[in-house]
Amino acid sequence: MEVSGITFIKNGLTLAYPIKESIQSISPLCDEVIINVGFDDPKCEKDDGTYEYLRSAFPGDKYIFFKSWWDPKKTENGQILSEQTNLALKKARGKYIQYIQGDEAIHEKDLDIIYDGIQEMKNNPKIDGLIFRYLHFYGNVDIIKYTRNVYRREVRLVRNKNVKSWMDAQGFRKLNDQKLNCKQIEARIFHYGWARKENIMDQKVKSFAKIYHGREHQEPDHSYKKIWGLKPFKNTHPRTMKKWIVENRNDLDLFALKYSPSFKDFGLMFSDFVELLTGYRIGEYKNFRLVK
Repeated sequence: MEVSGITFIKNGLTLAYPIKESIQSISPLCDEVIINVGFDDPKCEKDDGTYEYLRSAFPGDKYIFFKSWWDPKKTENGQILSEQTNLALKKARGKYIQYIQGDEAIHEKDLDIIYDGIQEMKNNPKIDGLIFRYLHFYGNVDIIKYTRNVYRREVRLVRNKNVKSWMDAQGFRKLNDQKLNCKQIEARIFHYGWARKENIMDQKVKSFAKIYHGREHQEPDHSYKKIWGLKPFKNTHPRTMKKWIVENRNDLDLFALKYSPSFKDFGLMFSDFVELLTGYRIGEYKNFRLVK
């Protein structure tokens, strides 16, 4: 067993996650794909239909499903997300783990880059993982957000040896909490988490606020605004995302909205200017050690 894909999802249909498309995007890389579907009750009998939807979409022995209960009492800093990732990780049999979250996808043009990265890991046992570049879509599928307050890269493929999902499942660490030694590659993660239609995005924001802040937390209604760091996206999307993009494209033109900069935006502007000139991002959070 060479490569195991792992993912987790809860309320994928209700919150319009492109989870089927996400799994399809990593399938060519993987010998098996572990799919953890979250349920509302300890007996794992109540979900929004996501489990059966995915079971029908991915028949065959390659796709390994299991159910898990999301305890609503676990609301500290989103750590239930890493807990759910680790449940899938423990079932993976491959030497390498390709991780994907339910609102992410990999472009088919980047598969060879990932294969080459795995080969480099085979040749160099000091490399624990591969760092992917990120495209964060915001408000629509043809707009990306690129500025210092969103991560521009993160670990998405790791060696299946003494690793665990870390904090709110943004990245990985060793079992002793040490950072992984990772190689930067040019493969991209297309992140559609903030590109849903506005009413669905409102549900998602409120749902995740409870994961981070507790069941009693009341999040205000969400609406898209013109913010600092937005840029038009004119390249191609992953082929697997074609249908989802048609169904979830917003009529809203964010660039036509009025922009009112906040005091924090001026700090972002300065940092982004430095990054543009030098490639260095001031204060970048790195959940890894970079291997040249």
